[in-house]
Amino acid sequence: MTFELDKKNILGKTDKSQKGEIDEDVLELVELINSKEEYYTTSSCSGRIVVIEMPESGRKDETKWLLVKHRPVSLQEIKDSIKSEEDVWLKQEGMILHVCCKSIEAAEKLVNLAKNSGFKRTGMVSVNKRYVVEVVSTENISTILSKKGKILADDEYLSELFSECNKKLKQNKKKISQFTCNFS
Repeated sequence: MTFELDKKNILGKTDKSQKGEIDEDVLELVELINSKEEYYTTSSCSGRIVVIEMPESGRKDETKWLLVKHRPVSLQEIKDSIKSEEDVWLKQEGMILHVCCKSIEAAEKLVNLAKNSGFKRTGMVSVNKRYVVEVVSTENISTILSKKGKILADDEYLSELFSECNKKLKQNKKKISQFTCNFS
């Protein structure tokens, strides 16, 4: 299959993410990338704050999502989501973007643009059948919140933790804006 046909097929498919649509904060960048002849996106997340119930098995397919927000969160939102007798974890994750590139040169150009926009964890992850670049933001936090239903920290610590999560999410969004500007 040609690159052009692959691009048409991928972009014509329904979004299979849990949310069912591209995150608003990364939509302009995704549309800009997809408008270029030599690129198309295969997956994206603008960055998020999640609270998950982690089963004893540790299996990802058994994980229960208690809260997912692509915006800053409040202490109360997080506390309201912790209603589990299992282990509950907080994750603040930065942007992740996968882009297919028509050529190795296009991939190198994209890697350089992303790195110059602040996305230091960027590189080619596949070169066999197609050139795929993964752009990952380094802003992230991952920590346990409760064990067997018992919250492990006081409100003062949790408030500071969520403040840091929100700060990192805002830094991530600034880098998305810079990348969009640099890509134009």
